[in-house]
Amino acid sequence: MKYALIGCGRIAKFHIKAALAQDELQISAVCDILPERMDAMLAIMPEQTRTSVKKFTDYKEMLSEVSPDLVAIATESGKHAAIALDCISAGANVIIEKPIAMSVSDADEIIDRGREKGVKIAVCHQNRFNVAVSHIRRALEQGRFGKLSHGCVHVRWNRNEDYYKQAPWRGTMAQDGGVLMNQSTHSIDILLWMMGDVEEIHAITSNRFHPYIECEDVGVAVLRFSSGALGTIEGTANVYPENLEETLYIFGEKGSVKAGGKSLNTIEIWQFEDEEPEDTRIRKVHEEAENIYGNGHNPLYADMVDSIINNRQPYIDGVEGKKAMEIVLRIYRKDEH
Repeated sequence: MKYALIGCGRIAKFHIKAALAQDELQISAVCDILPERMDAMLAIMPEQTRTSVKKFTDYKEMLSEVSPDLVAIATESGKHAAIALDCISAGANVIIEKPIAMSVSDADEIIDRGREKGVKIAVCHQNRFNVAVSHIRRALEQGRFGKLSHGCVHVRWNRNEDYYKQAPWRGTMAQDGGVLMNQSTHSIDILLWMMGDVEEIHAITSNRFHPYIECEDVGVAVLRFSSGALGTIEGTANVYPENLEETLYIFGEKGSVKAGGKSLNTIEIWQFEDEEPEDTRIRKVHEEAENIYGNGHNPLYADMVDSIINNRQPYIDGVEGKKAMEIVLRIYRKDEH
C-alpha cells in the first residue's frame, strides 16, 4: 500500500514513525514547500526505505505521479480541507491531522466526498488510543459510573513567542485558531467522546499575554450535554514557565476518575462503588510518552490500515473527527462581542 506524507513540520515525524511501523505501508513520497524539511523526514527512515522515497514541493504533482493509496496531511490547519479534497478526488484514503478542517461546511464536504469516492478518512485524535483513556471509556461503556454528573478537561500549557514565530500561520484565525482549536482540541475530543452531544454552551475567551497573535490564549466554556450532565473546558497557553498538565475528570453517581500527566497518559484517581479485580492494576497506569503527543499515532495508523484492508470505517472517522472542531467553533461564536 503506497503511503505519502504532505507537510513535514513539527508533527510529521510521528506520522513517519507510525507509517514505518506498519508492514503493509510502503513510504513512497514526502511533500513540503521547504526541501530541508523533507530531508529531515528522510533522515529518520532506514536507508533501504529512504532511497526509494520521492520528494515533491507540489502535492498535486505528487498525487498525479505517485498515485498513493494512503496520504497523511500534516500541514497548517487552514489547508487541511483543500488538500484532503484533492487527495480524495485522486482516490486516496486520508489521515488528516486535527482539526479535520476550519469550518463545518468544509468538514462535511470532506465526509461526503469520501463516501462518494469510497475512500476512508481518519482524523488524528490519537489520544483516544491512550491506555488511560481506553480504561475510562471501557468503564463508561460498562455502566460503572452510573448516571453522569459532569466532566471536565484542563489543558494548562505554555506557548511563548518563539513558538508562534516558528511559522507565520500560527495563531491566525484562518490557518490555526487559538489555544482551544490547536492545543486543546484533543482533550475536547475526549470529553465529547465520554459525555456525548452538546446541547448548550456558555463561553469566554481572551488574549492575555500574546498580543502578536489573532486568537485566544485562554478560554473557558461550560457545557450542557444531551444527557443533562454538565461539562467544563479550560484551555490556556499562559502557564508559567512550561507545560503543567492535561487532565480529564469524569464524575458519576457510582464513580469518579481523573486522568492526568502531560497528555492524559496517567490514571490519577480511579474510584468506583463496585470494586473490580483489575482496578488495582488500573490505578497504577502510567504510559511513558516521549512528549505531549503521546503514543497514539501507531495504533491510529494500524487501525486505518486495517479499515482499508477490511473495508470498514476507521475508529476515528470524519464524522467523529469533526465533533471537537465544531464545538470549538460554537465556543468562538458564543464569545463574539
